[in-house]
Amino acid sequence: MVVTVSVILYKQLGFSNAQIAFSTSWLYLPWVLKPLWSPVVDLLKTRRLWIWTTELLFGAGMAGIALTLPTTRAFQLSLAFFWLLAFSSATHDIAADGFYMLALPEREQSFFIGVRNFFYRVAMISAQGLLVMAAGEIQQRTGSKVLGWSLACGIGSALFLALGAYHGFMLPRPVSDHRGPSRSLNQLFEQFFRTFGEFFRKPKIILLLAFILFYRFGEAQLLKIIAPFLLDSRSTGGLGLDVKQVGFVYGTIGVIALMLGGILGGILVSRWGLRAWLWPMVCVMHVPDLSFVFLAWIQPHNLGVISGCVAAEQFGYGFGLTAYFLYLIHIARGNHPTAHYAICTGFIALGMMMPGLWSGWLQERIGYLHFFGWVLVATIPGFVLTGLISFEPDFGRKSA
Repeated sequence: MVVTVSVILYKQLGFSNAQIAFSTSWLYLPWVLKPLWSPVVDLLKTRRLWIWTTELLFGAGMAGIALTLPTTRAFQLSLAFFWLLAFSSATHDIAADGFYMLALPEREQSFFIGVRNFFYRVAMISAQGLLVMAAGEIQQRTGSKVLGWSLACGIGSALFLALGAYHGFMLPRPVSDHRGPSRSLNQLFEQFFRTFGEFFRKPKIILLLAFILFYRFGEAQLLKIIAPFLLDSRSTGGLGLDVKQVGFVYGTIGVIALMLGGILGGILVSRWGLRAWLWPMVCVMHVPDLSFVFLAWIQPHNLGVISGCVAAEQFGYGFGLTAYFLYLIHIARGNHPTAHYAICTGFIALGMMMPGLWSGWLQERIGYLHFFGWVLVATIPGFVLTGLISFEPDFGRKSA
């Protein structure tokens, strides 16, 4: 909702690409800062309480968006509620990850990780696909874009409020899930800053951070412009799809392709190791960006051709992300792998936020065709930094 659907919503309501990309890219900030307030979640109350409380806050935020869209200050007010959604979601991440480890025995955690990943993808299809398509369907029936999005967000709000209430009663109550003692505040933050310092003393830390920030430099800009490109009229260089078609092409077909790419990447690496598949993954991730150059140049009308190009890019993106996230695990290894991986996730979000800030401004000045050409140039740092990193030959193999 925060990262993708917000872009589609604001584009449909007539805001410029520069305004949309700049404003919605800042919504990554809660995930950038997430490692900094994770100790607070551990210290105050239980993870269980944080989970269902943030779900209720998310439902309230969705209701706020639904109610403010018909107003004269729709952009500013709805964006404020998107910030509430972003902070609620980032906090929910912290609590849910901790609760997962506390509520399940270790022998069951590896089994249910597949269930978690499956429902994460279901959530992507539900928001980017089904909810967007529902907004489009309501718009076709009522003739009002604002009403379509208000009712769609109202549906999302009702769903989250119901889930929050349900989890308030039904989530298990692990004995180990308890608030930290208040006297441990100083020790907690002292340990936190010590752990933070150890992360920045890792060998070749500058190279590692550069890899995290620039591996997806091109894709970070592309992702903010895909939906506006699909929605914009052909006279302005876009493809002129309606929101219902975008929900199907990008939010459903694209997400399924992304899932398949990630699954295939995981299977191949687990069998032959990351070293054997690193360069193929980098190439398959970046080269399909050419499909958007093709779409902007030809501007095909056939929905199958458009879907195929979007699916190719998203499949490559999912395939290449396997190498990226596996190497983050390699970076996080050491005395505090969980905390160090959380720090890595903050830099991941920063690497997506900063390029996204200017992507809309740049696209408006050079047009879609030249912008997608620039995206191809922006993938070069990813290739260069991949050639500089190092790891064990068997890293990633299941037997290892």
